[in-house]
Amino acid sequence: MSLKSHLAKLTAQSSHFILRSVLKRGGTSLPGKLAVRIDPEVLHTIEKEFDLVIVTGTNGKTLTTALITRVLKAGGYSVVTNPSGSNMVQGIVGTLLTTKVKPSPNGKKPVAVLEVDEANVLGLAKAIEPKYFVLTNLFRDQLDRYGEIYSTYDKIIDGINVAPDAKVITNADSPIFARGRYDNDRIYYGFDHVQPADYQDLKAPTNTDGILSPTDNSVLHYNFITYANLGQYFSTTDGFKRPKLDYAVTDLGELTPTSSSFSIDGHPFQISIGGLYNIYNALTAYTVGRVFGVSPEQIKTAFEEDKQVFGRQETIKVGDKAVTILLIKNPVGTNSVIDMMQTEKNPFTLITMLNANYADGIDTSWIWDAEFERLHDSNLQSISTGGQRYKDVTVRLKMAGFDLAGTYQKTEDILKAIEEAPTKKVYLAATYTAMLQIRAVLKNKGYIKEEY
Repeated sequence: MSLKSHLAKLTAQSSHFILRSVLKRGGTSLPGKLAVRIDPEVLHTIEKEFDLVIVTGTNGKTLTTALITRVLKAGGYSVVTNPSGSNMVQGIVGTLLTTKVKPSPNGKKPVAVLEVDEANVLGLAKAIEPKYFVLTNLFRDQLDRYGEIYSTYDKIIDGINVAPDAKVITNADSPIFARGRYDNDRIYYGFDHVQPADYQDLKAPTNTDGILSPTDNSVLHYNFITYANLGQYFSTTDGFKRPKLDYAVTDLGELTPTSSSFSIDGHPFQISIGGLYNIYNALTAYTVGRVFGVSPEQIKTAFEEDKQVFGRQETIKVGDKAVTILLIKNPVGTNSVIDMMQTEKNPFTLITMLNANYADGIDTSWIWDAEFERLHDSNLQSISTGGQRYKDVTVRLKMAGFDLAGTYQKTEDILKAIEEAPTKKVYLAATYTAMLQIRAVLKNKGYIKEEY
């Protein structure tokens, strides 16, 4: 390691210590920024310390990364990860430089499981050669940063192509991932819970992206759809169809706002988080675990670990209110959250916070494609808005036919809205920076005591 690299690493570790221990603040972005400024090539100096697993895609990266980390630890691996979802280069650099890599109890090489922003896959793959790429899904998101989904796909593929020896663990239910343009070995996962006798001839819902065949760009048909553009697809113009699955959800059990029961490859599992979309996250983690030799029994133990994930269906007690934080950032993710709230059997209050900072995406037009109207078919009792762009989401919800209980421009006022909510159950649906802001308020008031 060069003198410059030593200085970069020492600076990152010192600033991280000051942030965490002296100033009582979380985060790895600042240490990473300082390290890269001192030595832009600092990551090359530590790449031999572990096997790198890159997790990328539109929705579910943070929870998927957390579940993979639990699964690998259950299998006896030492794991380095970025638990707060800081997934751009500076945050990743900070994580890798400030986390001590310990030998794995099972004697195998430690693993770095890193959530990576789609636009940063290439840069990280150049700096540290990955062993695996894990692809979750691709939906329209932050058009100002990524463009349409095919542009985002190209960014990811550019990263995969600089690491030809890496294996790609990919969601076979997402048609866009079948477009190829890379020669890496592939491992496929998806849903296979519908019997052939129950297959239908379906098309994806109107206004759904990513439903074109890679062979001739014809509109794909489906035997079944899980949600959005995911499912068992096939072409009616040629022989193109979903690839054969290596690992699959084989049965669905009860789905509630706080738990999901399902089977993978015939093995029953349960996770303490709601929503069909989160079963995909668990399936992804299962697949990575099996590739690393973790047994289904060890994976079951990891899934049953009762630990919350930063800002992702995190439930916080505020007086007599149970507040669940839901991250929303695009139409498909928001619709999936709405699906989950429709399974809530008790009356609930919804507070929707909309920001438009760089990390959120500055284009808020996506809220018009989210199906808020479906909340009328739920136990919603009260709805309010907040965030820097509260006026935008207020208009959207009024157009959806809702009478708002309140609008809150200041984040601090959201706490009062929670305390005065007419129901004991409160869902707080927020974009990324809005989620960080309300968490900071809740932490300052003592409602959040643990960081992840």
